[in-house]
Amino acid sequence: MVSSFFKKIVFVLMLIGTASANATVTDLGNVNPAIPTTFTGSVLSPGPFNDIFSFILPPNSGSGYSILNFPLSIPGEENFNTIISSISLYSNADGILFNSDDTNVASFLVPGGNTIGFTGEPSLGGNMYISISGIANGSLGGLYSGAISVSAIPEPETYAMLLVGLGIIGAIVRRRSLA
Repeated sequence: MVSSFFKKIVFVLMLIGTASANATVTDLGNVNPAIPTTFTGSVLSPGPFNDIFSFILPPNSGSGYSILNFPLSIPGEENFNTIISSISLYSNADGILFNSDDTNVASFLVPGGNTIGFTGEPSLGGNMYISISGIANGSLGGLYSGAISVSAIPEPETYAMLLVGLGIIGAIVRRRSLA
């Protein structure tokens, strides 16, 4: 029979292999409009954390963000829990983090510390990152997960074609009603 201590060590080693630490930068790459980009964060000891997730938004897109605490209890008295205190979205023109061109697009304090969701303004796309801060208050640290969803925003030419099409349909209807 495998001891409880050994199970805990194996579990923590699995988390170390798949998750980040107390102050990490994770590159999520290009965000795909067809599929939400998911990410996870873990803090493997109690205390404050500030994790950065960088990504590239496609041009002419709107974006939505959600972060969720992922509490986990291990039989016994060990647990993971996170209190998320804030999330900030930054535009990063040159792709180099933390220099003078980083612009704060939106910042939110998280009431209750468990979950937050918000939408970003339509953007020209490019390099972006989110900064997630909080406190891991579980005996083993904390876990959280998140997602970035992107939707394409029609360009002005698309709206012009829609209006022309509606105008043509209106002219046909009017012509038929006069005949």
